Amino acid sequence: MSQALDMARLCAAQLKLMAFDVDGVLTDGTLWFTSAGDEMKGFSSVDGHGLKMLREGGVDLAIITGRRSRAVELRAENLGIARLHQGVEDKRAVLLELAARLGIAPAQCGYMGDDVVDLPILRACGFAATVPQGEPLVKRHVQYVATRPAGGGAVREVCEFILAAQGKLDALQARYLA
Repeated sequence: MSQALDMARLCAAQLKLMAFDVDGVLTDGTLWFTSAGDEMKGFSSVDGHGLKMLREGGVDLAIITGRRSRAVELRAENLGIARLHQGVEDKRAVLLELAARLGIAPAQCGYMGDDVVDLPILRACGFAATVPQGEPLVKRHVQYVATRPAGGGAVREVCEFILAAQGKLDALQARYLA
C-alpha cells in the first residue's frame, strides 16, 4: 500500500462534507445543446447511487459548479442534494462559507474537480479528488485520482473510497447481500 494512498485514506476518514463539480466530474464534460438552446447533460445512475450511499453514511453533500443548468437542478433534487451552488466564480469561497455555516473545519471538507479553475478549492479542502481525464496540473494537487471515467463511475469510486476510509462501506452494502 502506497504512502500517498494511506494519506488519502486519512484525509477521507475526516470528511463531514463532500462537494462535487459537474462538467467533467458528474458528467463526461460534453456540453449538449438543443436547436432551441436548451442544455442537456447525461448523469450516471451508478454515480447517483454512490452519492446516496455517501449521504446515508453521514457525509453531507454539495454541488459547486461554475455553470448554471436546469438539468443540474433536477439531478440535485433527484439525489436529495440541497446544497447546490451554480454559476460560482469563486468555488473556494463557497466551500469555506459552507464549512463555517456547518461548523466544520476546511480539513473536514472534500471536493472533486477536474480543471485548473478547481485548483483553489481543491487546495483549500482536506480531501481532493479528480477523474482520470483531469488536467495534469490538477492531478498533482489531489490526494486521489479515480480510475473510472468522469460521468461513468468516477464519483461512485470516490464515494466508496470515502466510505471505506470511514469504516462504513461494508455496512451500507450489506443490505444488498441479505
